[in-house]
Amino acid sequence: MFSHVMLGANDLEASKAFYDATLGALGHGPGFADGRGRVFWMTPGGTFAISIPIDGQPASCGNGSTVGFAAASPEQVDAWHAAGVAAGGTAIEDPPGVREGAMRLYLAYLRDPAGNKVCALHPMR
Repeated sequence: MFSHVMLGANDLEASKAFYDATLGALGHGPGFADGRGRVFWMTPGGTFAISIPIDGQPASCGNGSTVGFAAASPEQVDAWHAAGVAAGGTAIEDPPGVREGAMRLYLAYLRDPAGNKVCALHPMR
């Protein structure tokens, strides 16, 4: 359904370090900068990117917005969360763990250095 997701970043270096750490914990290689204020992580399933806003205004997070990253296991969600906190992210909501609802999910939430809300999620079967 999606080709890519791009989030704004105010400090490209800090945000790249955060996403290299968190996406690395999910098995993805480091992002690459294009020299135009953007960094990309490309996978067979789509592309994730961060960018200095092209309008010159500060990046801001969307109220009610979350970008979720697929994790292969609960342990990978835990590693993602730990890597994100160590790389300058902020732990938010409940600690990593199982959430019950329409589905049974193992997930964790963080705010990246620009304040964007991100999540790692593993469906429990």
